[in-house]
Amino acid sequence: MRRLTSCFVFATFLFLTCAALAQDTSSIAAATCNFDADKQLMAEYQIILINPKKPIFGREIPAGKVWAPGGKPMTLFSNTPVEIGGQQLAAGAYTMFVIASPKQWTLIVSKSTDTSGNYDEKMDLVRVPMESGELPAAESQFRVSFEHVAPDQCSLRLDMATMANGAIFKQR
Repeated sequence: MRRLTSCFVFATFLFLTCAALAQDTSSIAAATCNFDADKQLMAEYQIILINPKKPIFGREIPAGKVWAPGGKPMTLFSNTPVEIGGQQLAAGAYTMFVIASPKQWTLIVSKSTDTSGNYDEKMDLVRVPMESGELPAAESQFRVSFEHVAPDQCSLRLDMATMANGAIFKQR
């Protein structure tokens, strides 16, 4: 009987652990930019569902303040040197935050790799005003993607509700 109870407890623990891990990873998505077969950028981010019919500033997004979408910063991984906003970034890992407003967003690339959501301005490498525009149809979730805009350039796109925002990464 004791062996049966131990097996049941272990099986329950294993099931709950797997369920918790499945929930954590299901809210994470990634976008990649392939400069060529061996050189790429990858951004990981938290999926955030929103109601595009309701105002998002003040509720979903703190207007004019540093924001980590989903409570965790986006992470940027690069296996090649890149440039953004005139700043050279070595191959490596970084975190990204945004300052959002209804008219324009600013992308912050930080040398910190702390994904807890804590922001430290002293770790900023660059702040880049993003090109902002309007989407033809409202998005019901925060979406990150890369678009090739030239052979050695990718635009990091951050789309939410009816807002489209982009910043250019250049391979160096």
